[in-house]
Amino acid sequence: MKSRKLVYLGLALVGVFSVVRAASGEVPLESVPKVDLNRYTGRWFEIARYPNRFERKCDSNAAATYSLRSDGKISVVNTCKTREGKVTQSNGWAKVVDQKTGSKLKVTFFWPFFGDYWIVDLSPNYEYAVIGEPNRKYLWILSRTAKMDDKLYAEIAGRLAAKGYDASKLERGKQTD
Repeated sequence: MKSRKLVYLGLALVGVFSVVRAASGEVPLESVPKVDLNRYTGRWFEIARYPNRFERKCDSNAAATYSLRSDGKISVVNTCKTREGKVTQSNGWAKVVDQKTGSKLKVTFFWPFFGDYWIVDLSPNYEYAVIGEPNRKYLWILSRTAKMDDKLYAEIAGRLAAKGYDASKLERGKQTD
């Protein structure tokens, strides 16, 4: 009898917590249901991002190149051009943490520190991807091409509010090459 009361109390607390989270606007972030990592690998151009400290020196031409490694991890090479015109490069790797979907990764550039890398929007033909993380502190819009059509950008940005992101915080990237 006592254990049943604890179960009901637990369920009630979960319910209250869910209502409070929903009322506060904090909805759990969902990643896309399935990513073919073979199709996802390759070069992606940064179209827009939330400002962040690790890209503060990047002025233009930000891009990421992903490739599958033989150990099942993903090689990550980020590049950009500084205001002085110097190309910088950061090398890291990612591990897939959600094997069922392939859409949740952990990325490191400074092992043993990892960051969440969740693919939260992805075009069916892998022409664009939106990357976020559960706390919504980081956000990137990536494209296979250096430029993105304004209409497509607006459509993607328009879907971000439903995911709990503020599209007005996005900074558009510059591609000069």
